[in-house]
Amino acid sequence: MTGALPSHADVRAAAARIAPHIIRTPMLRHRLLDELTGGTILVKPEPLQRTGSFKLRGATNAALLMPEAARAGGVVTHSSGNHGQATACAAAMLGMSALIAMPQDAPAIKVDSTRRWGAEITFFDRRGTDREALAERLAAERGATLLPPFDHPDIIAGQGTLALELFADAEGAGLALDALAVCTGGGGLIAGCALAAEGASPATQIWAVEPEGWDDTRLSLEAGQRIAADGQGETLCDALLSLRPGALTFAVNQPRLAGGVVVTRAEVFRAMRFAFEHLKIVVEPGGAVALAAVLAGKVEARGRTVGVVVSGGNVDPAVFAQALAA
Repeated sequence: MTGALPSHADVRAAAARIAPHIIRTPMLRHRLLDELTGGTILVKPEPLQRTGSFKLRGATNAALLMPEAARAGGVVTHSSGNHGQATACAAAMLGMSALIAMPQDAPAIKVDSTRRWGAEITFFDRRGTDREALAERLAAERGATLLPPFDHPDIIAGQGTLALELFADAEGAGLALDALAVCTGGGGLIAGCALAAEGASPATQIWAVEPEGWDDTRLSLEAGQRIAADGQGETLCDALLSLRPGALTFAVNQPRLAGGVVVTRAEVFRAMRFAFEHLKIVVEPGGAVALAAVLAGKVEARGRTVGVVVSGGNVDPAVFAQALAA
């Protein structure tokens, strides 16, 4: 566990801190989405964020909170792509160097984008490497600051700012969220959303959504302790392939989440296609799981107002073509 548990106040402070550096993404609605689900669905489209995913929020908050003296050493992290891009972007903003450890099978679009922000990349074997130990070693060797993808209080607080925005936009439309479905990997985004809800919309149920074979948060919530997924599922949702929740994220999530649900490859592709055809946004597989769960009825929407976090849009073109053809 890295640091103390963040709070709703930390999310509020992060929102003010990062506001000049991020896009305040809109709230999207579509009549067909309401008709198909029987509810009122409010979509938060983070593919419209500067680096194509919500990850810029947490990385920017953490980078801005780094002591001035630490910035000379730069930053290090491990990431399948979205956090890597976000860390590289935040580092470039502050004139810092960035080294990103990425899996060898990371989508080319994420690798290329990370490089465009000026970061150095080192590759590792996804199934045979302890990525956390690798990142810690690289940071120690360079005298750099480690900015982990999810298990860090400043990262969590930054991610929760998207939920604050959605709650505010819903209120502006005269609505209150009964539930919020959140794409879940290591648990940083949903932890931030849960903290945001605690002070801004306490009656909102927060649901974790994960891909088949990578449902570590669902398993952990049911067991009452951190449980590892088997890690044998396919790697389609590359942004969500965490084997078990973070110690910090689970400490936030366990008492606050309503539960977890799992979606299939076919359900993910359906959601990607729906987002493209009707919402007019490009969504990556990991970013589509919450929408997939609502469309499949796994997070109940009938007669309710439900928020859906669409968390990222950095999809490999070949994978996107498969989704459209499915």
